[in-house]
Amino acid sequence: MLKEKGEYMQWYNGELLHMAKELGYKLLPAFNTTSGLPYPRVNLKFGVRHPEARTGTETDTCTACAGTLILEFAALSRFTGTAVFEEYARKALDFIWEKRQRSSNLVGVTINIHTGDWVRKDSGVGAGIDSYYEYLLKAYVLLGDDSFLERFNTHYDAIMRYISQPPLLLDVHIHKPMLNARTWMDSLLAFFPGLQVLKGDIRPAIETHEMLYQVIKKHNFLPEAFTTDFRVHWAQHPLRPEFAESTYFLYKATGDPYYLEVGKTLIENLNKYARVPCGFAAMKDVRTGSHEDRMDSFFLAEMFKYLYLLFADKEDMVFDIEDYIFTTEAHLLPLWLSTANQTISKKNTTTEYTELDDSNFDWTCPNTQILFPNDPMFAQSIREPLKNVVDKSCPRGISRAEESLGSGPKPPLRARDFMASNPEHLEILKKMGVSLIHLKDGRVQLVQHAVQAASSLDAEDGLRFMQEMIELSSQQQKEQQLPPRAVQIVSHPFFGRVVLTAGPAQFGMDLSKHKAGTRGFVATIKPYNGCSEITNPEAVKEKIALMQRGQCMFAEKARNIQKAGAIGGIVIDDNEGSSSDTAPLFQMAGDGKNTDDITIPMLFLFNKEGSIILDAIREYEAVEVLLSDKAKDRATIFKGKMIPNYIIDSNLEMENMDQKLPENDSHQENSEEATAASQDAGAVSEEPEEGGRSDASHPDPLSAAHTDSESVPISNQDSYVPGTDGAGAPEPACTQGDGQPQEQKTETESNSKVNWDNKVQPMESILADWNEDIEAFEMMEKDEL
Repeated sequence: MLKEKGEYMQWYNGELLHMAKELGYKLLPAFNTTSGLPYPRVNLKFGVRHPEARTGTETDTCTACAGTLILEFAALSRFTGTAVFEEYARKALDFIWEKRQRSSNLVGVTINIHTGDWVRKDSGVGAGIDSYYEYLLKAYVLLGDDSFLERFNTHYDAIMRYISQPPLLLDVHIHKPMLNARTWMDSLLAFFPGLQVLKGDIRPAIETHEMLYQVIKKHNFLPEAFTTDFRVHWAQHPLRPEFAESTYFLYKATGDPYYLEVGKTLIENLNKYARVPCGFAAMKDVRTGSHEDRMDSFFLAEMFKYLYLLFADKEDMVFDIEDYIFTTEAHLLPLWLSTANQTISKKNTTTEYTELDDSNFDWTCPNTQILFPNDPMFAQSIREPLKNVVDKSCPRGISRAEESLGSGPKPPLRARDFMASNPEHLEILKKMGVSLIHLKDGRVQLVQHAVQAASSLDAEDGLRFMQEMIELSSQQQKEQQLPPRAVQIVSHPFFGRVVLTAGPAQFGMDLSKHKAGTRGFVATIKPYNGCSEITNPEAVKEKIALMQRGQCMFAEKARNIQKAGAIGGIVIDDNEGSSSDTAPLFQMAGDGKNTDDITIPMLFLFNKEGSIILDAIREYEAVEVLLSDKAKDRATIFKGKMIPNYIIDSNLEMENMDQKLPENDSHQENSEEATAASQDAGAVSEEPEEGGRSDASHPDPLSAAHTDSESVPISNQDSYVPGTDGAGAPEPACTQGDGQPQEQKTETESNSKVNWDNKVQPMESILADWNEDIEAFEMMEKDEL
């Protein structure tokens, strides 16, 4: 375009387009998956699966990563006439659409690129999803394909129904969209008001933008994450441009000079707090003003561009900006591409779209002259109620001095007295603006929204209650930090090879002081929750009781099974899919009373580990386990027990075998090697069923104990004390118990003189089975990679 005007770049001959096409071909190997979703990384020299590529092992990608390709790839196809780029990007976008949660029409944050299963099932408009929604609408604008608009409107309807809580945008669970997934927002959602402007839904755009601006005025910049009462959650600010982007679009839509003032504030803050001799430095902490030694490329590509356009007059522009659309990185693509080199059929006939109210489709491409006929007062009337939303959300707490002097009102509920199972207490919390949020790992979190309190005094009571709860939780953590325990399945056909990581209890027998542990057959109790008198005591007596978490305190369950004659107890998490692989160590706390009367050991298993025992019961009926402070070797477990001949041969009679036959040395060496290999393989922990991975660089705050005053994790009926991932904790074993000999002899022989042939056969059998185990583990590890 510049060349055709005859003023600039007369030397240009398509060099950049040639390079872009070459780069596009180098990216295509990333799409070589069964789903069509691309790998998150590709080696530009070696591709994906080459040994030197150091990529291709990933199983997950974020929704935005796979769904933010269509503009660039379609543009490349239409500029070059090579359709393959647009085809690959469309296939990825189609797959995400097909995998949406059908009842809520929401998508998760992370998806498995091979199976299409959602790994992280929370949904919002911020990090991990943001530009997926943006590109659905912009793909319609740029490419003229109605299916993209229909998809966007379907998603948008769900966002406004579940995620939008004006002026907040809070993440929810895709399967339970009425349930908030977290109590904080990340700064990337600041792009959403700009997208709403493009959609034509101006009122919520103004509301959310104004809320964000109030946060910026309080902290100078938008923190990387902030809570629902506008406190700092993550204090970094890498000079993100999303808020400036929304400011520019709102100014274009409303013509309100207020947004010029907002832009001026942004520039002043950048110059005052971020400018350094060699550029602009990212903020390490918006509270202290400390810097990081970095300036990301998006700061130049987006921040300066949007601020320039915000203040630019029409004569300042070399071209008409209305002829172009912005990518998510603020690069410009010409709208004439919609009619250029169309090689893709427009309509995706395989998908169905939700019937929506027609009003949802109004003003999809807004005309500012129709929407706002030069009436900036419209935007002001929407902003006015939100002017002090940040300041009003932080009520003044009554000081301890006032309380001790009796000048403050008597609190209606103290943290030390709170019982999550007490309906009266829950009603008091509601009045104080405190709500319960169920977290993904089964815990329950207390969150206070002062604006939801019945009165300002109730809000102050709620704030004091939250502070007390934080202190109480912190005190409990300091009092006792117990290491993980082990549940070892010792019966046929497992024989101690399956070890499950278990959470300890802060009451009952201390397994670290009883090295032998507690061994017994398991039995499921009735009622399964263990919250009332056990109705099948004959099945539980002298056994280890299995019960489900929930509906009462852990200590109450322990007392009930102890009264029924159980020698120990295992509480299985009722939160489907929870696992020690992905959740922090869970410690069972007491009920606030004296628990010295509980003398049996109690351990906690997450749902995934508990299912292993329940599956074993269904298949083998009689299942024996060992509860201990750490996994025991099999020689210790079976010492003095009636066990299969091959275990005696390999563990207890090796010396006699050596003395009888010199050539047995090779058998012993093979046995030791196989044992070591089997133990190594057993230490490989399974990936979570959903394919989830822990990313240390982006910790999920829901998995750790909150220390901010706005929220604190507590127990829901059960008491919870946050734990630590202790070093040396036993990993959940991968074995499924298939390593036993094909024909196992359990009867004893009356003749004490057993011939040598009888001894050799079991040894060969167990070695063969061990080798099968090792191969299975190697295959499992390969599959996981």
